[in-house]
Amino acid sequence: MCFVKLALLCHNKTMKNKLTVHGVDVSYKKINDEDFISLTDLAKFKTDAPDKVIGTWMRVYNTICYLGTWEILHNPNFKPHIYEGFRIESSENSFWLSPQKWAQGTNAVGIISKPGRYGGGTFAHKDIAFKFASWLSVEFELYLIKEFQRLKYEEQKHVEWSVKRELAKINYRIQTDAIKTSLIIPQLTPAQIGYTYASEADMLNVVLFGKTAGQWRSENPTLDGNMRDYATIHQLLVLANMETHNASFITEGLSQEDRMKRLGGIAERELRVLMYSVNNLLGKGENK
Repeated sequence: MCFVKLALLCHNKTMKNKLTVHGVDVSYKKINDEDFISLTDLAKFKTDAPDKVIGTWMRVYNTICYLGTWEILHNPNFKPHIYEGFRIESSENSFWLSPQKWAQGTNAVGIISKPGRYGGGTFAHKDIAFKFASWLSVEFELYLIKEFQRLKYEEQKHVEWSVKRELAKINYRIQTDAIKTSLIIPQLTPAQIGYTYASEADMLNVVLFGKTAGQWRSENPTLDGNMRDYATIHQLLVLANMETHNASFITEGLSQEDRMKRLGGIAERELRVLMYSVNNLLGKGENK
């Protein structure tokens, strides 16, 4: 679905976050749909002169071999003959290598370095960043990996929630179109038409959440948004399905009372199935 792709695209384009590892704030961002982590920030774990630390790491023979192998695997425009030259030169005491020299000489894409106080610094693909962190400290690398995995899991949950929220909104439009076609008649006033829409939305609220939007607002006066903004992913998924079913029931000419009964059965069944699936996934077995 286009709106799902759009939600993921917007998420990827705008993500530039920070994680804290052993008291060090580390930036990471998306570049061409890949996660890049700031080597500049990681180096601050050891020193206030991160460029020197990065340069020292990059002149190491094993580092050059790793960087070159990574580029060969991921970058069709990589220049292996330049890489071989760097690898041979690394045995000389006078050899030095910076992120800029590496990228410009070999067409490397795994390390990107930009000047500037804001948004500048050296970023590397997470594979390379983890390798650099290991060189700094094995303990630091483990903390970095764990924290990065945790944040990526949280991001994924947020994306899933956003996509399902959008799905519920799209299906709500399908439902309102069905209302317009089957329930709205020319004799109704604008106020009556608005009431009909609100009545249908609240009918679904009552079926799924057990209360109307007005009741929820009265119970939660300090919260922003509406009850659907605080719904679980399971509830939003079921809500999306309910809106689709309701649109079909409206077109079939079913009364609101009959629709409520059918939708109540659908909601109960789907929530039970979803919870059963999650419990099995977590190894808890079926709810009793």
